[in-house]
Amino acid sequence: MHSRCIYLFEDKDANQMHVYGSDFLTQTPMRLTKYTDYAMRLMIYLGSRPSGLSSIREISDTFSVSQNHMMKVVQDLANAEFLESVRGRNGGIRLARPASEINLGALLRHTEELADLIDCEGCRIAPACALPSVLSEATAAFVAVFDKYTLADLVGKRSALGELLGFAAGRQA
Repeated sequence: MHSRCIYLFEDKDANQMHVYGSDFLTQTPMRLTKYTDYAMRLMIYLGSRPSGLSSIREISDTFSVSQNHMMKVVQDLANAEFLESVRGRNGGIRLARPASEINLGALLRHTEELADLIDCEGCRIAPACALPSVLSEATAAFVAVFDKYTLADLVGKRSALGELLGFAAGRQA
């Protein structure tokens, strides 16, 4: 039996997962951008919230993320109709539809540029090389896992998430 430990390493541009086993070290072939990380955290926060509107400031403070970065993510996800933004004094943001209707694969496709994991343009062996098709297949398999899940799957433990996020979890409106 192999013991495995998974940890997340953050660098300037991306989160990278490493898997350590008793006899190997493997790096996952997929790296998610900080943008996707922030988008996922934002959606989990909103999906865990019992009801009502949330402010960008409270979410930014919760995750210690720049308010400007979070604002860009919010604007993008609102334009893509993942979020609903309410302007004005009592405004804020909330999910545009129930968490059970927000597919993680669709969210990932929206936030990541998944087309090219490597740039084969100008490569001498590109016309005869099969690596691009292998990478394309690997990306499709990676995204297929996300396609199996919705935001509701991530926020299934609402009471525990609510406690960790600083609000009482209950039924979402």
